[in-house]
Amino acid sequence: VLIPLIRQATVLHTTAEWILSLERAGVPCGPINDLAQVFADPQVQARGLRVELPHPLAGTVPQVASPIRLSETPVEYRNPPPTLGQHTDEGLETRLGLDATALERLRDGKVI
Repeated sequence: VLIPLIRQATVLHTTAEWILSLERAGVPCGPINDLAQVFADPQVQARGLRVELPHPLAGTVPQVASPIRLSETPVEYRNPPPTLGQHTDEGLETRLGLDATALERLRDGKVI
């Protein structure tokens, strides 16, 4: 019930207008940005917060770098984001104790 009402209300103003109104009312807020918007942000650009990671399917993928800068311990980026379902079996085995037969049943039922 609330989602359609909120959707109808939010299209009446721009993101910038909503943020201004909410900030004036003392409501902490900020936009929800996609990656293109994040990387276009002047602060993100000035701080060099874009990092490209190698990806097994996509070549390289842009990621938001850690904003924390430690002088003697630089951040290491070891792994790209996982592919869809890459850790499904491992998670279900270790967290739920499922065996290969149970995983196969889930696959057959198109659950995973």
